Amino acid sequence: MTDEPAPFRRLLPGDPASPVILHVPHGSRAVPEDVRADIVLDDRALESELDHITDAHTADIAAAAADRATIRPWRFVNQLSRLVIDPERFPDEREEMLAVGMGAVYTRTTHREPLRRQDFDGTELVERYFHPYAEAMTQAVADRLRAVGRAVIVDVHSYPTGRLPYELHGEGPRPPVCLGTDGFHTPAWLLTAAQKAFGRLGETGLDSPFAGTYVPLRYYGDDARVGALMVEIRRDGYMREPGGPAHHGLDPLAEALAELVEEASRQP
Repeated sequence: MTDEPAPFRRLLPGDPASPVILHVPHGSRAVPEDVRADIVLDDRALESELDHITDAHTADIAAAAADRATIRPWRFVNQLSRLVIDPERFPDEREEMLAVGMGAVYTRTTHREPLRRQDFDGTELVERYFHPYAEAMTQAVADRLRAVGRAVIVDVHSYPTGRLPYELHGEGPRPPVCLGTDGFHTPAWLLTAAQKAFGRLGETGLDSPFAGTYVPLRYYGDDARVGALMVEIRRDGYMREPGGPAHHGLDPLAEALAELVEEASRQP
């Protein structure tokens, strides 16, 4: 476990002219000691859960893509595990994952076993972590809008080769790269650019097994200047599952992500 990083999220600067924010929300395994105290798993079981729930090496993929881009994107990286809070969930009853104990604060594991007490009150974690994270991401988008008049959020995720019990919509295809879209915030050019970039590595799918993308609520469904796309990478393409090291597949994925960043940066 770990002491809480300060800050627990990082905005890594890019080119002032870049509209692109690579968002890496689920790549950390860090759990502060006081948060660990409310998790009912023993240490071995917790490490196993982190193997399954963490989008391992996604921060490395984003960093490598940023290094390759001629117009460097900005990167917003969560420094804490999603077992602390999940910044991409709704913090209220709108969140469908509450059905499996995985709202903004998880009470169940990927295998639907108890993670915290079912009656655990996550209000303090939401106030301490979720809202400040959301405010910082909102500010990052606002800064891009002021600087260049638009923002493009590319969510960098990964997912396991085999369906895990917590997945509500995991019965569909599980392609090497799944592209999650939003009817309002994902313009056709962005989806086409992603299909071209990642299509060179194999099949790309659309909104299966995971759909949608992340946009701060201030802009969600209201401001078309904010574009967004989720890139979900199947883990066998770049790492040893469930929580092992990266392999040779990481570099081609970083190249493809850099190509997508380049196209997003060139759009008017």
